[in-house]
Amino acid sequence: MQFREDINGLRAIAVIAVVLFHFNSSWMPGGFAGVDVFFVISGFLMTGIIFKGLEQENFSILRFYVARANRIIPALALLCIILLIFGWFFLSPTEYKALGKHAVSSVGFISNNIYWLESGYFDSSSHEKWLLHTWSLSVEWQFYIIYPIILVLSSKVLSLKMTKRILLLGTVIGFVFCVLLTYKWPNASYYLFPSRAWEMMIGGVAYLYPSRFGNKQNKVIEIIGVLFILGSYFFVTKETPWPGYLAIFPVLGSFLIIQANSKNSFITGNILFQKVGAWSYSIYLWHWPLVVAIAYFSLSKNFIYIGIISSVILGYLSCNYIEKLKFKSTLNSFGDAFTYKPIQATILVGFLSGLIYITNGAEHHYSKEVITASNEATNINPYNCINSTELICHIGNKSNVKAIIIGDSHAEAITTSLSTIFNLDNEGIIAITKSACPFILNALSTKSGDECYKENNKRSKFLKENYHSVPVFWVARTGVYLYGQTNPKRINNALDKQPSIYFTKPQDKFTHSLYKEFKENLKLTFDELVKNHPVYILQPIPEMRNNIPKTLTKNLLMNIKGDNLSINYSLYLDRNKYIIDIINDLAKDKQVKTLDPTKYLCKNNKCIAEINNRPIYFDGDHLSEFGNKLLTPMFNEVFNSEF
Repeated sequence: MQFREDINGLRAIAVIAVVLFHFNSSWMPGGFAGVDVFFVISGFLMTGIIFKGLEQENFSILRFYVARANRIIPALALLCIILLIFGWFFLSPTEYKALGKHAVSSVGFISNNIYWLESGYFDSSSHEKWLLHTWSLSVEWQFYIIYPIILVLSSKVLSLKMTKRILLLGTVIGFVFCVLLTYKWPNASYYLFPSRAWEMMIGGVAYLYPSRFGNKQNKVIEIIGVLFILGSYFFVTKETPWPGYLAIFPVLGSFLIIQANSKNSFITGNILFQKVGAWSYSIYLWHWPLVVAIAYFSLSKNFIYIGIISSVILGYLSCNYIEKLKFKSTLNSFGDAFTYKPIQATILVGFLSGLIYITNGAEHHYSKEVITASNEATNINPYNCINSTELICHIGNKSNVKAIIIGDSHAEAITTSLSTIFNLDNEGIIAITKSACPFILNALSTKSGDECYKENNKRSKFLKENYHSVPVFWVARTGVYLYGQTNPKRINNALDKQPSIYFTKPQDKFTHSLYKEFKENLKLTFDELVKNHPVYILQPIPEMRNNIPKTLTKNLLMNIKGDNLSINYSLYLDRNKYIIDIINDLAKDKQVKTLDPTKYLCKNNKCIAEINNRPIYFDGDHLSEFGNKLLTPMFNEVFNSEF
């Protein structure tokens, strides 16, 4: 296909947006839409290659695949290998194992499916995934596999003319499907091929139905296209459901620019955009690991500018010295595949990644301290009650229940510290836990609506009817419900900064009215409980500033000194002042009693996060199975003195 400066410039418009968004989303809030622009470009170019071959009756699917592999795999494989080498020295076993999984899924072009199952693209954890950006390459490769097969079959069974019409119809249907999927399963729609296919297909439509307007009209079309794209870059945000109906703007904008086919355009044809466009694939590849590195090493904001410049330099080097390497253009036999360099590179990455994964992140080359610190991230409640489909979770002897623990994931995290005080062969406890669902009657969630409300009605009914006189221990991460997330590393969107429960209407910040409603409904909850049970309220578990296993592991790997783990007890009090006051007020009538975990978790004005380089949390606020046993004496004291 003849080289088109306008499309090369359009690549620059796409990659600049993505890079700026990833390094600092406030600069270009909708810059992630640059990926949608790339999809349109890819669809246009691939359709051109396929239809020219079909019209000349010399199209080869295998040759098409080989050409795509030559283009994509070498630079991608090199990036994966360099990251695997980097990970050997700087990542924890858990992180290194994850990198191994992500590297093999990237060169296998299924990473979009892996990331879909793991988390959302805009989640805070995304900045811990060195190859997250390869999801779009996987989507494209899946398109490359399926698209030519469909077009070839359609052209043989029907005709080229009818195939063009089917492609047009399929694009419309694909868009409608994408909109519906985005609002029903937003995470799936973001990552998966079916909801993205229409964006590449519309590029095909642009090729098959070129503009027949004159130069003046095409200039106007180009400007409209640019405005559509820029509008999506600046007026769309990561809170926008994507790719929903608003994705039509960057997609249609790209379509219009391609249709305009402007030559010597001051927008797309300038020298800067031509250079950046030529390097765009490699810039895209290299920029994201640099974004993650800045977050991983907690570098200052000034490194953002170094990261952007480095992305361009690495993009230039990769483009000129890797992308331009010449490889076989066709494979004549099965044996040729094993001498084909891109396949060899893929096998090498797959082998190294697989080895890293099955050895638990090459665990053998780490010190015992590092392994211990890293493994605490997975040292969680072995009973996994929180994921049970049942309302209650029995631990130990079901016929002799001695205690009930109820609440959210913080309750789940300390469940075994309570069960440890019993002989579970003869005695047992009941856990009634659900993530992000405190046992507070009438509470509604900003994220799950009335789901928790319904769950609490079931909990209340169960406790009214069962196990009378059995003590109930109430536990909740109350701070997040009243104030929202305070750890910036766990903030994914604006909603995370807000109180996560409400009673009449959602609040964007902590208010006196929310405080009053919270207290009233918590009192109502305990009024119901004390009718049939002794009730104990746990004051909030201290929350740390960082993910403790990850931070401690990093400290050990890099010999970082200083206290970036524990928090001052005064900080804990500041965070939980109102909650502590509420709980103490409710306990004054002696209907309920309070338990203070800080007596066991805080010493010398410090709330500890580790003991002898072993974390007591499996993240930043949930006690691990090692850490929660620090609270066993607290529960022992209750039963020794009162039961």
